Amino acid sequence: MKIVYMGTPDFAVAPLHAMVEADYEVVGVVTQPDKPKGRGKTLLPTPVKEEALKHGIPVYQPVRVREPEFQAVLKEINPDIIVVAAFGQIIPKSILEMPKYGCINIHASLLPKYRGAAPIQQAVIDGEKESGVTIMKMGEGLDTGDMIAKVAVPITDEETGGSLFDKLAQAGANLLVETLPHIFDGTAVYEKQPKESPTPYAAMITKQMGKLDFSRSACELERLVRGMNPWPSAYTFLHGKTLKVWSSFVEEKKAESAMPGTVLFTDKKGIHVACGEGVLVLTEVQLEGKKRMKADAFLRGYEIETGTRFTDSKE
Repeated sequence: MKIVYMGTPDFAVAPLHAMVEADYEVVGVVTQPDKPKGRGKTLLPTPVKEEALKHGIPVYQPVRVREPEFQAVLKEINPDIIVVAAFGQIIPKSILEMPKYGCINIHASLLPKYRGAAPIQQAVIDGEKESGVTIMKMGEGLDTGDMIAKVAVPITDEETGGSLFDKLAQAGANLLVETLPHIFDGTAVYEKQPKESPTPYAAMITKQMGKLDFSRSACELERLVRGMNPWPSAYTFLHGKTLKVWSSFVEEKKAESAMPGTVLFTDKKGIHVACGEGVLVLTEVQLEGKKRMKADAFLRGYEIETGTRFTDSKE
């Protein structure tokens, strides 16, 4: 069976690698155009492009897959199935209906929960106890197609967006290789999704979403810190500079009458900050222009007095 694979970021590398290892005939890889990076604006290939080139697979990088020129190329390839994972473009109906077995998507949630662009981080932020991967047949709706296979992955109390990302990428790769034979031999079972999702749409993560609002509970903020690690990171402002927060833990004790965002005290454990409910202890931080370090090491070179308040902006 001829397979065309569409994917772009690191999450999409493992499924491509797994198909190659399992001797599937991947006849082409479609990924986003190379992007300039750094001061020299050097064009860097996407992670999926790098993986495809390692295995000698032809790579296509259309600005828009809906362009007639690219669709003509795809028709010429004539794939039996198209596999999609975090590709980054909406696939038009004309492509969805092109292959004999349609288009399938590897989605990083247990659908119908967390439809949308950022299901991994959102599951951590919301305090879910498990996440997972769903392989579904793609339709015109966003993440609403018929479900074919699922696998659940527990979320630990120390889970970050990055660690869950890695787990789900590998889980998705394994599930894909297990599922493809059932699609090809007709034994796959297609389950329709309900119209409504039990969770809100998982919108694309932005840097602004990482700003710590200390009027919220310490529990909520601790999950936000983990969910935003490694990108775009949680942050606050200290003496007019951005302070990224990489790790933290919750102390259930009350902050008495202290205003949210007030530093109650510092010690070897970290920076103890009053929240709307409970106390958040910052244990790994990075001040603007400085390297990332444990809070106790940071405090040896940067004094934070009791009563200092973290602010909402640099002003």
